[in-house]
Amino acid sequence: MLYYLFEYLEKQFQFPGATLFGFLTFRAALAMILSLLISTIYGKRVIAFLQKKQMGETIRDLGLAGQAEKAGTPTMGGIIIIIATLIPVLLIAKLENVYIILLIVTTLWMGVIGFVDDYIKKFKNDKEGLKGKFKVMGQVGLGVIVGATLYFSPAVTMKEKLPVEQQQILLAESPEIAPSKLFKAEEKSTKTTIPFFKGNEFDYADLITWISPDLEKYSWVIFIIVAIFIITAVSNGANLTDGIDGLAAGTSAIIVLTLGIFAWVSGNIIFSEYLNIMYIPRVEEITIYITAFVGALIGFLWYNTYPAQVFMGDTGSLTIGGIIAVIAIAVRKEWLIPVLCGIFLAENLSVVMQVSWFKYTKKKYGEGRRIFKMSPLHHHYQKLGYHESKIVTRFWIVGILLAILSIVTLKIR
Repeated sequence: MLYYLFEYLEKQFQFPGATLFGFLTFRAALAMILSLLISTIYGKRVIAFLQKKQMGETIRDLGLAGQAEKAGTPTMGGIIIIIATLIPVLLIAKLENVYIILLIVTTLWMGVIGFVDDYIKKFKNDKEGLKGKFKVMGQVGLGVIVGATLYFSPAVTMKEKLPVEQQQILLAESPEIAPSKLFKAEEKSTKTTIPFFKGNEFDYADLITWISPDLEKYSWVIFIIVAIFIITAVSNGANLTDGIDGLAAGTSAIIVLTLGIFAWVSGNIIFSEYLNIMYIPRVEEITIYITAFVGALIGFLWYNTYPAQVFMGDTGSLTIGGIIAVIAIAVRKEWLIPVLCGIFLAENLSVVMQVSWFKYTKKKYGEGRRIFKMSPLHHHYQKLGYHESKIVTRFWIVGILLAILSIVTLKIR
């Protein structure tokens, strides 16, 4: 809203300072500052409201150190993250941008699913919360919306660089040629980025066109299936990671900030040309959403670090996972998720391995055996006697290393 106001003031009245809102970096910085202030200043009021409504967490006895002290800590704190993200976005971002619209829908969609889950756990006295099939249905529904929008929307395009021979001819004719002249016209594409491989690009249509070129018109089915898989996997991974104070919020802030770098360079034709990466017009606007989201996560950490004054609940964790997945798909970096979201992957795999091994050994030996002392993985380290603050800090360090490795893939072919 403020973007459009200052745009009008600049055009009509040459209002001093109004041109600042035309700069992406200024708006991104302002979005982060606003979200950080909202989450830290008003976060305390939200926590007080949750306490008043008796939204305290019910803790199951898992035999973990310090667990009993957490009983009664307000949950549903993900509301703080959602509010602190959406307000700056609505004020500062270009609201007609298809990527911004998708992320707003994602935030509200996953936020409602998480809120219903938390509500059932607390007020219906059902520790399982929303049944798994309904969660999956919600994730699948969002995947269909995201996949279909990114495939069919005319505003979602990309530009490929001209063949090397043509580039050389143009550069020979005009050494000072604008980078935009080295790219083809905008076009619809199902191409994505595959890290560490030569060429660094892969077209989803290739998965079916090898059977028959006529099947290319059905590549949207493949794209939507991939979107569903990514959104479901990442949102569940974020949910499993939210087990000890500050772990999910801190890890997610690192991941999202890294995706912000990808969005910024992928949406800038100069950086795209220099780094020889896929140029995606209009995707740079996601940077506004990302900086607001990072500010909200950091502000939430003010109250969520050990000892936590509030938990995000599924309201926050499912929303965080959904947002990360959609951003990754939008900037065509979804296959970098196993590296960038390595913490989420490890948490997911630890649960799958533990349950699978337990069932297998119980069937074979009559007694279930475990790989880890407890899953998800962070509980394993708690059982080993590590304090949760140390576990969180070390997971953050690993997350930073994975983020750096992900950024390096911009130049690794």
